[in-house]
Amino acid sequence: MDTRIARYNQVIIFQKHETIVDRYKNHRSAWVDHYACHAYISTYIATDEHTAAGAVVTEENRPRSFECRYCSELKDVTAKEYRIRHGNSYYNITSVDPMNYQYKTMKFKAVYDGEASA
Repeated sequence: MDTRIARYNQVIIFQKHETIVDRYKNHRSAWVDHYACHAYISTYIATDEHTAAGAVVTEENRPRSFECRYCSELKDVTAKEYRIRHGNSYYNITSVDPMNYQYKTMKFKAVYDGEASA
């Protein structure tokens, strides 16, 4: 049994961007909850262009890494159609890493996009 399962202690929600049609046939864009799962969230980033160029990287705009256990609901997640919600914060997915196609875990890199409005 894998003892690292305890590190997946944060609940995140993957949201999909869809066009919603109301009863009057009006079209509008909306983010719809797609799948909720437990994840390991990391803010560690090796030195890259953002930090090497001398830009100020605050905790709010620091890219995050979300690691989830592999499942069929996540295999089709792309950076263009999906985003991640963690608590009241939204994150735009910048890359999807299937972790060497071993079908055990998936890693999503994302950047902060804002807070949920009340």
